Amino acid sequence: MTARNIDGKAFAAGLRARVAEGAAEVIAKAGRKPGLAVVLVGEDPASAVYVRSKGKATVAAGMESFEHRLPADATQETLEALVDQLNADPAVDGILVQLPLPRHLDESAIITRIDPDKDVDGFHPVNAGRLATGLPGFVPCTPLGCLMLLRDVHGNLGGLDAVVIGRSNIVGKPMAQLLIGDSCTVTVAHSRTRDLPEVVKRADIVVAAVGRAAMVKPDWIKPGATLIDVGINRTDAGLVGDIDPACAEVAGAMTPVPGGVGPMTIAVLLRNTLVSAARREGVTLSQDI
Repeated sequence: MTARNIDGKAFAAGLRARVAEGAAEVIAKAGRKPGLAVVLVGEDPASAVYVRSKGKATVAAGMESFEHRLPADATQETLEALVDQLNADPAVDGILVQLPLPRHLDESAIITRIDPDKDVDGFHPVNAGRLATGLPGFVPCTPLGCLMLLRDVHGNLGGLDAVVIGRSNIVGKPMAQLLIGDSCTVTVAHSRTRDLPEVVKRADIVVAAVGRAAMVKPDWIKPGATLIDVGINRTDAGLVGDIDPACAEVAGAMTPVPGGVGPMTIAVLLRNTLVSAARREGVTLSQDI
């Protein structure tokens, strides 16, 4: 058996095209473009590259990109004032503060200061609560992208056993909530899980998000299982996910690294910004995004 390749890059391209169509509808009905504001504090090279790529993708989707850069020594008060300004700006539908922030800044205070209805990253505690209770809100982009890929592979996820390896607020916990919402039976595994290989082996779906290169081995995998690899680890051999590539010989479907989950994150960010604009302007989109 060789696993089907789950082409996140192709799926993301289709999602971005649908977002562009939706953005055109908002422009036609509301008279303005959906707007995404991205805030970068400092000069971290990886963050700077990511912010540039977000800006390009936003413009390519027919939306407005607002980029704000602050020096690495910016104060908490300066950053909070900028967030307040963006909260009040009617042209801004989504606010993203690029993480991580410099150590002297209170990351949690900044996240909770963003208007939950403009929190297109889905990190605000209000949106976490909405997800947990099944209310409409914004979901972190990476797990929502993973769910979209899983639905594309399986259609209905109801009744499937899923194991999420990792319990972060950004991926693991929201991923588990999304799978519960789709009627999976979900186990959240982590560093203290006893006999992790046996836990993983019973899963129809495995989502790995732990940041340990090739941790998940082929003999952990149930034959035919679907594997979603969120990890991106730099090694001497290049980029490697959290799942050993040899697992493709056992799995039924598997995301590659790179080209699997990664492209979905920015595509879902654009999707969330469009949804925010449509909600704020009272525009009903012609297709589900």
